[in-house]
Formats: sequence, C-alpha cells, structure tokens
Amino acid sequence: MHLAFMFPGQGAQKPGMGQALYDAFPEARTVFERANEVLSFDLASLCFAGPAEKLTSTDIAQPAILTVSIATLRVLQTHGLPAPTVALGHSLGEYSALVAAGSFSFETALLLVRKRGLFMREAGAQMGGGMAAVIGADDEALASLIEEVRGGRILVAANYNAPDQTVISGEQSAVADAGAALKERGLGRYIPLRVSGAFHSPLMAPAAERMAAELDAAEILNAQVPVIPNATAVPTQSAAAIRQALKDQVTSSVRWTSSVAQLRGLGCTAAIEIGARGILGPMVEKIDSGLAALSAHDVDSVRECLERLEAIR
Repeated sequence: MHLAFMFPGQGAQKPGMGQALYDAFPEARTVFERANEVLSFDLASLCFAGPAEKLTSTDIAQPAILTVSIATLRVLQTHGLPAPTVALGHSLGEYSALVAAGSFSFETALLLVRKRGLFMREAGAQMGGGMAAVIGADDEALASLIEEVRGGRILVAANYNAPDQTVISGEQSAVADAGAALKERGLGRYIPLRVSGAFHSPLMAPAAERMAAELDAAEILNAQVPVIPNATAVPTQSAAAIRQALKDQVTSSVRWTSSVAQLRGLGCTAAIEIGARGILGPMVEKIDSGLAALSAHDVDSVRECLERLEAIR
C-alpha cells in the first residue's frame, strides 16, 4: 500500500482535543508528558480543558496542534499503521509531517513551532492585517481581482486549499475591498477569518526573519521519505531544501491543491489525516476524488482507520 500522511494546521484546535487518546493509550500520554517537560508549562491541560480563547492564541495553538498530531501518530504506529510513502502538512502541519518523516525530533519541532507562534503573533500585532476565505472563485478570476483591487497595498492568495476554496491575506483595507468586489461581481462567497495577523503574506516578514535564525540553529536531517513543502509543492528529502522551505513558508502561499495533486504521481492510493480533527479530507476529495481520504483524530476514528487500512492492503 502507498499511503500519504497528512497533518492539519492552525484552526484544528478545540478544547478536549487529544484527551480521549491520552486516557486510552500510553503512547499518547508519553507524548503529552514530554511536551509539558519541553515547554515547561501544562500544555496537556490547555488541550483538554482550554479555555478556548487561550488555546486559540497562535503561540499556544501551534505547539498544541503539533502535540495532538504526534500523539495520534504514535498511537497509530504502535497499532500497525504502515510506513508512509510521503508526508505533507497544511501550514503548521508541515512540522508534524517532518517529524513523521524523520527530518527532526518531536522536541525540536515543538520548540520551533512555539517560537513560530510567538513570532507570528508579534508580527501580527506590529504589522496588522487580516485574512478571508473565498469560496467559489477560480484561481484565475481571483488572481485578476487581487491585482485589480490591490492598489499598491499588500494582498495575496495565501492558501490554495481546494479548487473552490482560497484564502486571501494582507492589509485589512485591501482584504475588505476584495470582499466587496467579490460580492459585487458574484464571483464567490467571502468569509472573514478570526486571526491575529496576515499569515502567509509579506506582512509576516518580521516573523520570517526571526524564524530563519531559529531554523539555521536547528538540527534538520534528510527526510526518510519524501515530504511536500507548502512553499514549493515539490517533493524533497533534502535537509537543505526542507530548511529553506520552512523559512519561505512564513510569507509564502500554502500550495495545498498542488501538493495533494502530487500524491498520485508518487503512487499513493490513500491519504490519512492525523491530528485534532478531520479538516483536510474534504479538501483532498475535491482535489482528487480517486484518493481514499481517511481521518484519525480520536479513539473511534483511530480504530476505524486501522481497520480500513487493514482491509485495503
């Protein structure tokens, strides 16, 4: 079987995430306990009990989502999950994918994403900006509209999530103007997002600069299986390419549609989302309906995924 491992990014967080796995499986408890030790605060309690406002804060959400993803992965691996053919993650999820691919340790990833979240939160406070989801507009029409309304301001397509879903990011006024133009022309629905900054846009440059220094100091190894970076959507196992892609990722677009489109060429017939809740599966089905999309995010879904994978081996 050729299987892709997928990991969700920010937005997957919710109070209660990971608790059932923690209670049911010692492998999950080990991951949460290690996270508490490395971070020197009780991340597990924040995952399990919130409050939601604190768990949603970028600097907490990022290590929390990573920890739940890796806890879920360890449970699956202990109970017979096959090795991946390729690993990929959505934005923050790229760090989980790199842990799964052996490019760096869970501890290294945890410290990096804690700093990534802090840097992104502070860049948002310094630079401002906002984001919005656009539903229904194709890439070409949206690119043309962005170019038309930008007017010298920062406005970009930040996340290519699916053929009918793109997230835009940039200066608040430009994002709002794009929304008004979309509505006026009937090109698609516009949904403002509650975020602390204009992620994956040039407004994150202060965070990208600080993150680059952290990545230069981190131990990053060649990946044991190909990973597909968000910034390039080109599979790689090179530590140097991975390091550069993570530096670029902070201000670059998340090329998720193009990344998923690579999976068939790598021989994958199924993709399993591993993390706090199923978010990526519906995107995958829109990008390539021929891929079997599975989701493992709690005790029942973990067991269901293992049974389904056993049946289709």
